[in-house]
Amino acid sequence: MYSRKCGRLMLGLICTSPKANLKNVLQLKSAFSWTSVCKRRTQLLQSQNALHCHISVRSASQTTVDPNELKRFQSLASKWWDEGGEFAALHSMNDLRVPFIRDNLLTVRGGQPGKPLAGFKILDVGCGGGLLTEPLGRLGANVLGIDPVEDSIGTARVHSSRDPDLRRRVQYQACTLEDLTGEGDEDDGFDAVVASEVVEHLADLETFAYCCSHVLKPGGSLFITTLNKTNLSYALGIVAAERLLRIVPMGTHDWEKFISPVELERLLESYGLSVQSVRGMLYNPVSGRWSWTDSTAINYALHAVKLSEEPQTDTAEADGPDPQRQAAS
Repeated sequence: MYSRKCGRLMLGLICTSPKANLKNVLQLKSAFSWTSVCKRRTQLLQSQNALHCHISVRSASQTTVDPNELKRFQSLASKWWDEGGEFAALHSMNDLRVPFIRDNLLTVRGGQPGKPLAGFKILDVGCGGGLLTEPLGRLGANVLGIDPVEDSIGTARVHSSRDPDLRRRVQYQACTLEDLTGEGDEDDGFDAVVASEVVEHLADLETFAYCCSHVLKPGGSLFITTLNKTNLSYALGIVAAERLLRIVPMGTHDWEKFISPVELERLLESYGLSVQSVRGMLYNPVSGRWSWTDSTAINYALHAVKLSEEPQTDTAEADGPDPQRQAAS
């Protein structure tokens, strides 16, 4: 029922477009043939390593950066603040993700009137042009936004410089998450790490999980929004959003990098992060708005907390993720 409604929504959107024609309709019907979607998904799964048992096998490259993703976002670095452009859906997502972060952090300790996140130190990983960094700063948090694309960081700095209030609270650094690992100790760690629409672009999720645990204070929060790995996420997140409706640029997502909430939870728990909540998110391309939903089949938001006690690890794992760890499991 849910998939039929989404299919009708996409079909209706194209049919009401001034440029709609029979070819568009036939193309959309073909794209949403579950036979073709499932066939494509099977091909993708067959191309992956056969050792997918608990956590998907990924190369422990010791870096989170995918060079191909770096090039893609380099070409979009000047477009972050165009609310009607390629990142329109991310602008709209702030209506959900900002309150999600704020409300979960305020369960840890109370905030100040007008600046509820005052006193919180937050790391925004893969911040891009600062679309999420700025609103968190306006809520009173001290936020460090990091991104490996230097031009995106340049865009973020220029935009935030126009607001004197942000200049005191928001800083940006062109670097990777692993670059920060090893700097300082737990007392210098962050109260929260945010990775919104980031993990589906990374080269190594195990390195990501290790680094997040390392830079967080005990009791600190990790917030992630990403896409689930399902037939529906492939149909709507890639076929419809990229190839038909052009909501996001072509090639933005690689379905093989999507991860289910269960898979992500297992990975995070292996690095001492306890998942507190997972909520489904749904984007309406007609209204351009996001809403919470009971289904996590497409997009979802996750909140995890770093445990006070580190999980038991072997000596060989003490300095970072073990390249053979997942294969052995």
